[in-house]
Amino acid sequence: MQRRDFLALLGGTAAWPFAAGAQGGKLLTIGYLSPNSEVADRPRRAAFAQRLAELGWVEGSNVRIEYRWADGIIERAIEIAPELVRLKADIIATSGDAYVIAAKKATATIPIVFASVGDPVGNGLVESLARPGGNATGLSIQLTETVGKRLGLLREVVPTLSRLAILFNAVDKQVDLERDAVQAAARTLGLDVIGSAIRPGEELAPTIELLKGRADALYVCLDPFIISNAARINALALAARLPVIHGIRQNVLADGLISYGPDFPDMSRRAAEMVDKILRGARPADIPVEQPTKFDLIINLKTARSLGLEIPPTLLARADEVIE
Repeated sequence: MQRRDFLALLGGTAAWPFAAGAQGGKLLTIGYLSPNSEVADRPRRAAFAQRLAELGWVEGSNVRIEYRWADGIIERAIEIAPELVRLKADIIATSGDAYVIAAKKATATIPIVFASVGDPVGNGLVESLARPGGNATGLSIQLTETVGKRLGLLREVVPTLSRLAILFNAVDKQVDLERDAVQAAARTLGLDVIGSAIRPGEELAPTIELLKGRADALYVCLDPFIISNAARINALALAARLPVIHGIRQNVLADGLISYGPDFPDMSRRAAEMVDKILRGARPADIPVEQPTKFDLIINLKTARSLGLEIPPTLLARADEVIE
């Protein structure tokens, strides 16, 4: 009987027996499934690997990491996840609701640690935040809870805001939660809302160019395809004279205007700590899902100047980082 079949029969009552394997000289395998492109994933990957090393898991010494990138394409993740199972990965580290779902469909026995998902309970990834059950645990970004904060910041930057465009990946249904929350919050503020859907494989330019003159600002829903194409989206939005707000710092480093959201590299470090616990014998079913502890406000003054926007001094004073 295979080890994982045996664990399944036990119904998760036994500890995951990886620590003993590591002590016996076995090189354990971490399957790393990033929803992003290799370039877009660098900050998270570096934070993840660094924290693992700090905890004693050194690549090539007692652990090997099989890196895979989905480039924001869910179908690619659906192909990669079974590949990691065939490689006999001892644990899978990933992010993003749809990508974690792909990993869960590929295996019910290999432990899965997610560095960030929007709604792990609602998507059926865990039974509850306190007691995940099953083979997955990680961190939930509770993205919809910060939607109102982002819209408030956007109004400070664009006081005349009355028409808001929402850019979202129409293929990733997990984005619907954030999009719906933005629509509801915007209407509460008396804003007219324009939905703007994009799809992997289609040219981005026509979608964003259609917003020129029709919207005062653009809210970009967080999604791996968006992250992997942030520089292109920001360039097109700038050409259309649209201020853009994001939920992740690296999209502002790629010439976006402003972002407010969790510190994602920090969440990757915390995911590495969960991986460490499981490799030392803990069960994912018993490790509570955590939430962000750090939220960053990032402002790109270079982009603001290009748009002819004056950032209020009071907002600059509250920023965690100002890009000149």
